[in-house]
Amino acid sequence: MSSSKEKIFLELVNRHKGILHKASRMYASDPEDQQDLQQEIMIQLWKAFESFKGESTFSTWMYRVAVNTAITCFKKEKKRTDTFSNQEAGESEQEEYNSSKDEQLEVFYKAIQLLSPIEKALMFYYMEGLSHKETGAQLGLSEGNVRVKLSRAKEKLQNIITTRQYELRRTKK
Repeated sequence: MSSSKEKIFLELVNRHKGILHKASRMYASDPEDQQDLQQEIMIQLWKAFESFKGESTFSTWMYRVAVNTAITCFKKEKKRTDTFSNQEAGESEQEEYNSSKDEQLEVFYKAIQLLSPIEKALMFYYMEGLSHKETGAQLGLSEGNVRVKLSRAKEKLQNIITTRQYELRRTKK
């Protein structure tokens, strides 16, 4: 690949680096695992960049690669260990520290870890503002199926968060 292609690739990835951060936080609970997943997503993006035709926006294509890579890594990890860790996820060093936000994010990302891979993908696309139709296209689901599954995933996530916040308050007393 030419150096100009490399430069374009790096500029595009840098512009949309939030996708890497969000995908890794949703699919990996440990900071080291998050970093490993980000690196794996970058590798897959780089390998597939030659085939990127621009038929969709780069960010849409990047979402698809990130989620597919995360799900593939999750499946490999699940097979290898047959257990899933729910350890605390660390905040990015680039984000300004806010203890209230930090606590909310901690509860949120811990709760996300308890969702299935498809529920995580649905929540990821929802958080990124994709429509039900766009999400369905990314995941190979009908728009109606996305609507139902997303609604159930949000309800499940809300129940987990409510339970987790109650548990956190109980342990702090």
